[in-house]
Amino acid sequence: DVQVPEEPGDDEIAMLGRLFNQMTRQLKGQRDALLSTNRQIERRRRLFDSVLSSVTAGVVGLDADGNITFVNRSAERILSYGGEEGATVPLHVAVPEFGPLLDRLRVSGKEVEQEELKLSRRGVAETLLVRIATRTNADGEAEGFVIAFDDVTDLVTAQRMAAWGDVARRIAHEIKNPLTPIQLSAGRIKRKFREAAGDDAEALDRMTDVIVRQTEDLRRIVDEFSKFARMPEPERSRQDLTQIVRDAVTLQEAAAETLALEAVLPEGPVPADLDQTMIGQALTNLIKNAGEAIESLREKGGEPVGYQPRVRVEMWAEGGEAKIAISDNGIGLPEDRSRLFEPYVTTRAKGTGLGLPIVKKIIEEHGGTLVLTDAEPLDGSGQVGARAEVTLPIEAETTGTRDLQVAE
Repeated sequence: DVQVPEEPGDDEIAMLGRLFNQMTRQLKGQRDALLSTNRQIERRRRLFDSVLSSVTAGVVGLDADGNITFVNRSAERILSYGGEEGATVPLHVAVPEFGPLLDRLRVSGKEVEQEELKLSRRGVAETLLVRIATRTNADGEAEGFVIAFDDVTDLVTAQRMAAWGDVARRIAHEIKNPLTPIQLSAGRIKRKFREAAGDDAEALDRMTDVIVRQTEDLRRIVDEFSKFARMPEPERSRQDLTQIVRDAVTLQEAAAETLALEAVLPEGPVPADLDQTMIGQALTNLIKNAGEAIESLREKGGEPVGYQPRVRVEMWAEGGEAKIAISDNGIGLPEDRSRLFEPYVTTRAKGTGLGLPIVKKIIEEHGGTLVLTDAEPLDGSGQVGARAEVTLPIEAETTGTRDLQVAE
């Protein structure tokens, strides 16, 4: 804020002083306005960065050439993107799955293109709803692009599960009713025509036995569909979750003759309001699946050198939740692991693919969650199996230390 003394009069010196002071006042006003504008821009930039950092949707900014200029935290997490700041990375290189959608936007001349895309990162398949829009300047000319996307894997899975639930109800209704008459008729044919069949009596027995056996198999599948479609409401009562887990482990010990089954459980009781039968069934199924994953690895001859088959069941309490983790070093999870919760999706040749969907529904009916991830290696061979982690609500004050029980 520079000012000079103003001389009285109208001579050149006096006028120069007044003009100089007027100029400095204008410069000060312009400087103050510029600083105020910069502060507003900085506040808006911080707000913009805060919003983009906190939203769950991934956001990626591109320049006119399709090079990445901005990536928010959610995009970094979903895409496993670790590009260096300031580096010029084309979208086609960083996220090749997005490239065709960007090309289509450029060719079509539209302002927006949208598509559901499948990506695979860290061995996990994800479904993303991707939207790319053109970013224009004040003259309406394209100066870049903005990509926004959401992970809709859980939504797609929920939609498929709802559709399967409807299919299961129809199957249970339409197919189960004729099964008993078919089975009874096969038995009646066998008894009535066996003597008349003569030399073909043995063939008649064999064929009717096939009908009865296949009918039983079909009835079992329909019963599984019925369980999936019409899951009963849990009959909750105060139970010791530690004992339920221990019982589930004990049930599988007899079948664990060729593997090491470890149980790392709290020493004391962990009370929870739940349906003992349903939770016990779910945990037994998960432990059984772990053992079958090891069998599948053996059947394919994929055991690495030094392989020792192991299943580990762990349980611990954290605040108002109990976590139960069942890990194995078996065949592992497929890339599109989210689909394992859909009916008839299974990694076993003899499986119906209805076990995990039923287990997931049981856990969710109790207000819990079931997550499948890769397990840490359980032996020196480095074999990576599967880990199923169940989370269930319990009393908030419950805590528990762990002891180690090993069944071999």
